[in-house]
Amino acid sequence: MATRHFLTLLDLSPDELAYLIRRAITIKNGLKTHGPTYTPFSNRTLAMIFEKSSTRTRVSFETAMAQFGGHALFLSPRDTQLGRGEPIGDTARVLSEMVDAVMIRTFSHAGLEEFAAASSVPVINALSDDYHPCQLLADVMTWTECRGSVRGKTAVWIGDGNNMCHSWINAARQFDFQLRICCPEGYDPDPAIAAAAGDRVTILRDPQQAARGADLITTDVWASMGQEEEQAKREADFAGFQVTEALLDQAAKDVLFLHCLPAHRGEEISETLLDDSRAVVWQEAGNRLHAQKALLEFLLLGRVDG
Repeated sequence: MATRHFLTLLDLSPDELAYLIRRAITIKNGLKTHGPTYTPFSNRTLAMIFEKSSTRTRVSFETAMAQFGGHALFLSPRDTQLGRGEPIGDTARVLSEMVDAVMIRTFSHAGLEEFAAASSVPVINALSDDYHPCQLLADVMTWTECRGSVRGKTAVWIGDGNNMCHSWINAARQFDFQLRICCPEGYDPDPAIAAAAGDRVTILRDPQQAARGADLITTDVWASMGQEEEQAKREADFAGFQVTEALLDQAAKDVLFLHCLPAHRGEEISETLLDDSRAVVWQEAGNRLHAQKALLEFLLLGRVDG
């Protein structure tokens, strides 16, 4: 089987992504029913390179490999020659000789692409400055579990046009739903990424207008990792873009709220929003495990059911 990478949602076809969502739900249900008895990864190793801190990403990938009967190696810049200037391609070639797949959480998406180009084993983007596709697998899985097919529905992104927003744009393309992006002037997503989605994406400035009749609303912190020095400016610029229970009231009666976490209560969301019954963020966070299991299985073994 030819090596496949997962750097953005566009690396898989819509049919393959739909399969991953179905497969993730099946894997999750099997784990609940039988426990971690499905172990297709005996003696398989995942190298996990972290240049950014993580809770959900590290725990979910490490647990996924353990429950599948394999092993995960945690590598920080302090633990590898990458931190001492070894060329990205050289590290990729070395790891390809030793491990079965590589997961990278990094800053530069171009560096990630350079690593994948030199790697003969699957490379997974576990977050870069431009995209966060693994989170979108969990998000669409959660939306599907709760409300069925997402095709033709309407999601709303409120906040910065960041890596999460870019992956939501790609998700709208691949899963065929409408996406309203609501952000202040100056915080739009990359114009090329948005333009490629055509009429599936609309950019708005008024959160009330964006939320009206929506099936799902999601957001992220106003200042991402590496932007902490912009916190005060961003708080001022995003005033009025907080997601609250009242804003959800403008949406469809069965609206869902998602957040990739960690959340800053009192900033991008109200203090009590995560306690609202429409918020399914804990289910969403847990689904990182199951969605990534399906992804790892697909990249290493291919499809395992119709």
